[in-house]
Amino acid sequence: MNLVASLLCLLVCLTTVTSDRVYVHPFNLFSFNKSTCEELESLVQEGKKTFVPISIESHTTPAYEDDLNNKDELEAPSLNSRGRQELSYLKDSLYVLGRRFYSVLREVRRGQNLLLSLTSLYGSLVSFYLGASNQTAADLQRLLGFIPPSGDPDCTSRVDGHKVLSSLRMIENLIKSSNEELLFSKMLCLFSAPGTALSQQFIQDLLPAADALYARAVDFTNPREAAKQINAFVEAKTEGQSKCLLANTDPSADLLFAVDVRLAVNAKQVSQLKEPQEFWVDSNMMVLVPMLSVTGTFKYKTDASGTFSVVEVPLSKTMLLVLLQPINGSDLEHVESQLPLQSSAWLQELSPREIKLTLPKLTIEDSSDLQELLSDMELPALLGKGADLSKISDANLTVGKVINKAFFKLSGDGTADQPEDPAAQKEDAVFLDITVNKPFLLAVFEEKSRAMLFLGRVTNPLHHGD
Repeated sequence: MNLVASLLCLLVCLTTVTSDRVYVHPFNLFSFNKSTCEELESLVQEGKKTFVPISIESHTTPAYEDDLNNKDELEAPSLNSRGRQELSYLKDSLYVLGRRFYSVLREVRRGQNLLLSLTSLYGSLVSFYLGASNQTAADLQRLLGFIPPSGDPDCTSRVDGHKVLSSLRMIENLIKSSNEELLFSKMLCLFSAPGTALSQQFIQDLLPAADALYARAVDFTNPREAAKQINAFVEAKTEGQSKCLLANTDPSADLLFAVDVRLAVNAKQVSQLKEPQEFWVDSNMMVLVPMLSVTGTFKYKTDASGTFSVVEVPLSKTMLLVLLQPINGSDLEHVESQLPLQSSAWLQELSPREIKLTLPKLTIEDSSDLQELLSDMELPALLGKGADLSKISDANLTVGKVINKAFFKLSGDGTADQPEDPAAQKEDAVFLDITVNKPFLLAVFEEKSRAMLFLGRVTNPLHHGD
């Protein structure tokens, strides 16, 4: 009997060890299971608790907001085997949708700098998915890239938005650094019409989405005054870092949603050149811009057709900066039209090279309205007046703007300047010299998950924002 027991124990151990390798359909990593569905049903029967946000003009901190921004009990989920599986799937859905948004914006804003926070835009849609019911929830789930394999219209064919938000937050938390070289922050604001009751559960569900979450009441009937109040509020909460979130509001709106995400990197291995350098906005226009220099072993490639080059530079232990620049006379529009279909393609087929890289010092701030993006994608009704957002409020909500503001800054610590004496550079003769001095694309990846957080275009480094 002891031998049989030992064999059984060994079998159980082997099953446990190899269980992580069993194929799990990606959808099932995020879907509800039957037991969770039963819990949800009981919560619905208990009824919904609501609250009315205080006025944006109030100088007191509401009790509900103290609870919202008490993050002591909120910890980033550990990146275990299942977590890695979730991020592997989510990063592709994140990029596919972000690429669609980018394609829309590049046509609308020709010749301008662009910056999108992919996690922020995706997270905004997930937030509304958490507040949606019936067909609106189904349409949002499909847009997010979650198609149930069975097709059965039951609870287990639905995605658990909490899991998705948690995984998005894990990506963002992974890029955070305890070192001073990298600062990442994210703030979420809900502005509702006076007297509009919001679901307490919905607000609690959004807790994993940001570092700080605020809910305030705003009178939208005076659009200019409402915009002024919102801008002042956001500027105060970001200690002056984020200004002019929006120019106006929709007077018929009941809800305005805004996310402000900021990433600033002061890379220690990067130095700023003493003199501004040439940057060619186009063949006829040149500007002088502050330039950074970094030398090291970086991954590099040129595409098969020889139209663009890619260089990957680790700027911290948690962040990769990827620069894509047209070469051999090709232009950025041509390169943009052929963006990779998957985020992993940005990092594939790169080979280590000894490189001396010169690139502009960057400060880019950009803002996009998700409502406008959806309209340009021929999905204006998704968050329109007919949307079922009954999990946010019992009121028949009209969603106004859904603002996603992104900020990215890259600077060097300035401890060393590039030597100007040619004799001092002889030892660098084997280095591939790359100078980014014309419009280019940039992407910011989290190092462990290889998820893309930012995607942008720089046409003129002197233009910091719209």
